Amino acid sequence: MIWKGFRFGMFLQIAVGPICLFIFQTAATSGFVAAETGVLGAAIVDSLYILAAIFGIGKMLNRYPRMKGVIRYFGAAVLVLFGLSTVIGVFGFSIIPSLDFHAEQSIEIIFVKTIVLTLSNPLTILFWAGVLSTKLVEEGLKQKDMYSFGLGAVLSTLFFLTIISILGTFLFVFVEPVVLKGLNVIVGIVLVAFGIRTAVKK
Repeated sequence: MIWKGFRFGMFLQIAVGPICLFIFQTAATSGFVAAETGVLGAAIVDSLYILAAIFGIGKMLNRYPRMKGVIRYFGAAVLVLFGLSTVIGVFGFSIIPSLDFHAEQSIEIIFVKTIVLTLSNPLTILFWAGVLSTKLVEEGLKQKDMYSFGLGAVLSTLFFLTIISILGTFLFVFVEPVVLKGLNVIVGIVLVAFGIRTAVKK
């Protein structure tokens, strides 16, 4: 069952999201170790979301549609704020003084930023609730099977984002700083786009 969860998680990784881009950018600007700290943060939040789905929090969110709306707009605001901070940081300014986006960052700051970014989409709980419910019906999963499936999915996050960290590290070693600043601008714009899409999609 762990292997099934891993394969499913790897399939999900095909849809590149803001966390993947952020980890790549972090590796390119701050190195492999810093990026892996972010990978750990993302895996921790994914684990919490999957556990929440298993415990039935997804059902509660479905029962209260207004709560889903509030959470969605909050997540969108976080993505837009981080995106704008990334772009503006290239020019030496910072919307969030404690999170300096244009300099090489400490491991602690990267860990916190990755956790906040991953938490920006708590409706992920609904996705996992749907997936696990389907598996429960189709394959007759028991409680321990759902934990194993979730563990496999989290391991896929660790594996995929580690590969992204390695790729980003090559930029950190070989690419000129001006190119890295351009990467920051691109990632910032994409984060803003993700935030806007999150806010407007039904």
